[in-house]
Amino acid sequence: MSKPVICIGASLVDELFHAKEELLLATTNDASVTKTAGGVSRNIAHQLALLDVPVQLISVFGYDSDGDWLKQICSAAGVQLDASITKEGLSGKYTGILNPDGSLFSAFLTNAANHLITPEYLQSHIDLLNGASYLLADANINVDTAEWLLGFSNKTKIPFVLEPVSVPPARKFKDAILNGLYLITPNEDELPVLCSDKSFFTQQQVEELLNRGVQNIWLHNGQHGSALYNKEKTITLNAPQINVVDCTGAGDGSLSGFILGKFLEKDDLECLKLAHTLSAEILQVNGAIATHLNQEKLLTLVTKYYPD
Repeated sequence: MSKPVICIGASLVDELFHAKEELLLATTNDASVTKTAGGVSRNIAHQLALLDVPVQLISVFGYDSDGDWLKQICSAAGVQLDASITKEGLSGKYTGILNPDGSLFSAFLTNAANHLITPEYLQSHIDLLNGASYLLADANINVDTAEWLLGFSNKTKIPFVLEPVSVPPARKFKDAILNGLYLITPNEDELPVLCSDKSFFTQQQVEELLNRGVQNIWLHNGQHGSALYNKEKTITLNAPQINVVDCTGAGDGSLSGFILGKFLEKDDLECLKLAHTLSAEILQVNGAIATHLNQEKLLTLVTKYYPD
């Protein structure tokens, strides 16, 4: 059996309020609501499992009906939960407020309890970690936990990927040890807060991260596509033109597609094409997961969005 990708971080209930008209502050807005399983690391693990990639999820669930529901969804998708934590109290929740066009207006994160994933806890599951093909964590985990994972990655040569999630958790890593990090995946808002105040421009910020020892920086630019930077080259790829239904989970899906490409030993450009294809498919459905895709179908869809 192939070595699993191990995803470490948040599992959440996503409640998404879809505004029917332009949002007005300090008053009632008409909206519809959907409830789906979420959390960055959980989303990536779920999507990878649907794409026939073996995956383990190290996350935190509440001892409540939402926690039971989240674990059931993970298990049904094929995600292994051998090292996940079930805590007393409520499960974590992400409450998103979406504009009529599906873009995010604002969001709230509650009860995630990712601080329970400590270096000591991971050390107790060292045999599981030693069997990984890739390690992936979202920035909701504590900095000391991420630095422990990076040290483990440098020692074992198992590539470690860090997903910044959003500006507040990304900001925690401004002064973190990043030497040897295989890949970090910021968007235009997250990149500046990962860097010192001396780096004003994108190229300066990229160079700062490379000088701090990050091997690859994958910068997401929304509808304009993305760029993958390392010390040898820069690869850019446009984003497909689509009608967006729901932006939730598009970044998570993009990273899932990239990891799938690496798992299949494809080159960087092919990994980017897979990433953009999966992200485009997720943007056209409600929720953070493309449940209508398997690995074979996703691979054939690449030529739909990138015919050349």
